[in-house]
Amino acid sequence: MNQKIVIPETIISEDKIFNGKIFGLSLRQVKLLNEQVVGREIIINKGAVVIIPLTDKMEVRLVKQYRAAAEKWILELPAGGLEPNEDPDLAAPRELLEETGDQAATWQKLHGFYSAPGILTEFLHLYLATDLTPGPNHLEFDEHIEVMTVPWSEAIAMIAGGEIEDAKTVAGLMIAGLHLGLIK
Repeated sequence: MNQKIVIPETIISEDKIFNGKIFGLSLRQVKLLNEQVVGREIIINKGAVVIIPLTDKMEVRLVKQYRAAAEKWILELPAGGLEPNEDPDLAAPRELLEETGDQAATWQKLHGFYSAPGILTEFLHLYLATDLTPGPNHLEFDEHIEVMTVPWSEAIAMIAGGEIEDAKTVAGLMIAGLHLGLIK
């Protein structure tokens, strides 16, 4: 059955008012189907990779990272931003090595999702990394990261208990759990 896809907005104009290292900001004027014109504020981001590093003992490698916007330490899956036009399949191993020091012999792309599609263009590419070989991490000069290894069941309990508050980590662990048959 072929259904016609209706796009409810047409971009009339776009003014890129800021272009930083991590994101840009655009102000758009769009015309709705009823001809009304409204404004949209769009944060532009190149996207990122998120990795679920899983040990042979069914442990998850998490990073405890200080996040300035939240003004506190946050438990997260290793992740990192893409360079312009970078292949996510190449970025994922780089980010895992940088943040945890791990190298993975086996990679599987599980999924992808938008982090906040109401305001942000960022698309996150989710990978499962297994057959890990640990090593020293290679943090950027301004990163504050502590690597933690927790049993799978404990990571899920940390979501339920509110210890894991990062949306990409919650989504990533849930998707991996479904993929691995650990969550039904």
